[in-house]
Amino acid sequence: MNAASPLTIAVLGTGLMGAPIARNLQKHGFAVRAWNRTASKAQALTADGVQACSSPEDAVHKADIILTMLNDGSSVQEAMQAAAPALNRGAIWLQLSTVGLESITALESLSKQLGLVFYDAPVQGTRQPAEAAQLVILASGPLAQRDAVQPVFDAIGKRTLWVSEQVGASSRLKLALNNWAFALTHGLAESLALAKGLGVDPNLVVDVVSGGPMDSGYFQAKSAAILADNYATSFSIINAAKDARLVVDAAAMVGVQLDAAQAGLWRFERALENGHGDKDMAASYLA
Repeated sequence: MNAASPLTIAVLGTGLMGAPIARNLQKHGFAVRAWNRTASKAQALTADGVQACSSPEDAVHKADIILTMLNDGSSVQEAMQAAAPALNRGAIWLQLSTVGLESITALESLSKQLGLVFYDAPVQGTRQPAEAAQLVILASGPLAQRDAVQPVFDAIGKRTLWVSEQVGASSRLKLALNNWAFALTHGLAESLALAKGLGVDPNLVVDVVSGGPMDSGYFQAKSAAILADNYATSFSIINAAKDARLVVDAAAMVGVQLDAAQAGLWRFERALENGHGDKDMAASYLA
């Protein structure tokens, strides 16, 4: 890439994660074209120099790289099929959404049909790390184009972990990492709820853990949110329930029994049923 002719990147999906990713790419000198099903979300990026597009086909026109950050595998597939007529054969597709085992296989197959170079690259991190370009990218894909995609990853993240040359390895790793994040979330939520139920100030749980071996930035952030009754969304209950289902389904496919993961899924689903879907997953506390 050079100043005279920057690489063009199409970002399909500009929600909580996709919007800051598009902004950071634009800041790093890429020419960014964005599409979102809710057009106003893409339009909001124009103030940052991003070109808002009315359709996936419009967004990918003459794009060197296509980046997908949508809710699930079916949404990604639908968007890419809509974009198909305008795709450049040989363009690079960076698939950052968390889609699970079956969908990543289907998307890789679609990439071959479309003549694209495909990278399975889900990210570790939520809205705040995305805004600060501090995501961890879990990347798998062919060696040949890694030099071309690394500057893209560097623009949106603090670290890229190259997991494998085989597509799907990163999606499998992401499920294991999400399972850990969900376990931390539920463990904290239930501990604070138990303290309250027993007539103990939940703040005392935080006080005892703080500064000790069980402390972490995650513990501090989520406990502060729960104690303040502030569930501003970093990662929503809706998405947490979706990803928890992907974890449970993947475990069943490989014969691994995940008792805590199944219980955690039920807890997210209960929070969803109680009307907390748009809240941060710390709202597990409300389940």
